[in-house]
Amino acid sequence: MKRTALYDAHRRHGGRMVEFAGWEMPVQYAGIIEETRAVRQRWGIFDVSHMARAYFQGAHTSEYLSKLVPSDLTKVADGIGQYTVLTNEQGGVVDDIILYRLEPQRWLVVFNAANREKDLAWFHRWRPEFGTDVTIDDQTEQTVMVAVQGPEAVARLSTLMGANLSAVPRFGIAQVDFQGTALWAGRTGYTGEDGFELIAPAELGEILWEALVEAGATPCGLGARDVLRVEAGLHLYGHELTDETNPIEAGLNWLVSERTDYIGAEIIQQVKQSGPQRKLMGVVLQERGVPREGYPVMIEGDAVGMLTSGVYSPTLEKGIGMAYIPASSAKAGMPCAVEIRGRAVPATLSTRRFLKQA
Repeated sequence: MKRTALYDAHRRHGGRMVEFAGWEMPVQYAGIIEETRAVRQRWGIFDVSHMARAYFQGAHTSEYLSKLVPSDLTKVADGIGQYTVLTNEQGGVVDDIILYRLEPQRWLVVFNAANREKDLAWFHRWRPEFGTDVTIDDQTEQTVMVAVQGPEAVARLSTLMGANLSAVPRFGIAQVDFQGTALWAGRTGYTGEDGFELIAPAELGEILWEALVEAGATPCGLGARDVLRVEAGLHLYGHELTDETNPIEAGLNWLVSERTDYIGAEIIQQVKQSGPQRKLMGVVLQERGVPREGYPVMIEGDAVGMLTSGVYSPTLEKGIGMAYIPASSAKAGMPCAVEIRGRAVPATLSTRRFLKQA
């Protein structure tokens, strides 16, 4: 099992370690509810160094990456990131990723820990079409990645770094100096809150983490991160997204351009035009209960889908989840039920904008 450069820091701060995607990671420190509330109300930090990070560079890099994703990368300027998906020949999702354009033909790509080897193989599979000048430099194990999230995150981080990070746009990326070393700071996250994801050399990881804790940030684990991303209605690969999931049914229409020169474009455009047969919806319990992945969702007594994710939301003080529902029934406000241990718990379909309901 792999360990990030922050492993010793997690143990010092009382992190309870578990296996996740081949890495030994903290699932919680003080507790999932406390950590979730710290991010919603103040600011918290997460070790996300298990996420894969690679630099792509060369004369045809932008054209090469455009082949792999449905988004229009010509609209992405230097210093800006694009959330998107890698698509396969069947119109399914290989992975969801963030592409940061650092220079016209130099990009930083962040992708999921569980898909690191799969994605790298996919990247290398299509690279020969664009010549040998496109290089892929996987820097996952040479760097750390720390997510700094919450309503106080930008101001607190600006003070620590001595830089006006509020000037960086959402999904922008900038270099900042920390103790004489340049770090990447991307204004992105996975919580529904404002903040940054910092990428630093591995040897600087513990110093950075301790500086953030000293400045008042709450260390948070994978448990709170999952609750926060479900509250924000965000996808997790292997749950809401798979190799068989079309991005249109996943509600990712906004990142699918009108281009037809990417992998799987014909199938995706057909679904976009005709409409998907199912849609990803939110589910909100109306009684006590904790919904979990795999629990059946029922409408008028018939099972119509299964939860792809489910948590207790400390923000809404309700059980919430997500599920693919037949398009004919996928309407916000539709009464439904979630089967929990043999009992049909009343629920309602909703948009995935759970935080708007708080």
